[in-house]
Amino acid sequence: MQIWRRFARHKAAVAGLAVTVLLLAVAVFAPALAPKNPNAVTFYFSAAPSAEHWLGTDQVGRDVLSRLIYATRISLIVGFATVAIYVAFGTAVGLLSAYFGGWVDQAVMRITDIFMSFPSLMVILVVMSVLGASTTTIILVLALFSWPDVARLVRGSVLSIKQLDYVKAGIALGLSTPRILFRHIFPNAIGPIIVNATFGVAAAIRSEAGLSFLGMGVRPPTASWGNMLSDAQSLTVLTNQPWLWIPAGTMILITVLAINFVGDGLRDALDARQ
Repeated sequence: MQIWRRFARHKAAVAGLAVTVLLLAVAVFAPALAPKNPNAVTFYFSAAPSAEHWLGTDQVGRDVLSRLIYATRISLIVGFATVAIYVAFGTAVGLLSAYFGGWVDQAVMRITDIFMSFPSLMVILVVMSVLGASTTTIILVLALFSWPDVARLVRGSVLSIKQLDYVKAGIALGLSTPRILFRHIFPNAIGPIIVNATFGVAAAIRSEAGLSFLGMGVRPPTASWGNMLSDAQSLTVLTNQPWLWIPAGTMILITVLAINFVGDGLRDALDARQ
């Protein structure tokens, strides 16, 4: 309750949480909310917004509003799934590295340094071109290059926590390593992990949109905010057909801002100095 009260004092974070919950609801109930089939082609090519198509249609006659709603599902799946994978892996690596120390810690940190030294965007583009673009591939590739930050964050927290008296007492009493790690150390290191994961969701959504915009992410006809924006690369579309790019761009902006506000609120609420 104390954490929630501190979080609730952050008005932008509360608003961001409300928007995030609303977006999750839109993603879950997309089939019921979308007025049209998002992949259905009509004869109304690049039609302006009307009573029939509230946000107009794209170049091949598909309803923009319906595609925007279904794209919410793709973006949130990529964001949350990517974070779930790399946070779980990075947390496990950081815990084990810091707890055992010695050569284990040195080996793990050197591997982490190698991953962090790669120009991740270039490698991601190469991997996507080799493996082929799909939602699953995007999630796995983004997770592959995101876990080192979490591992380093968890390692730093655990190195401090394991010096505390209650951890030393547990070791002296002969408690098992899993019990010490997951019942005594991990709960006290979870705050920074949650905050990092929140910002990671926003970063993954931005990355997916960028890859899809470049044609290396979600492939049409599957709707994605990024590939919806890719249709607006000409000056004619930018100036004369704003309904093709403003809705998708606005959704990316709102989603990323909302999740980042939630992360700011969690950072303040979980700060021990508060």
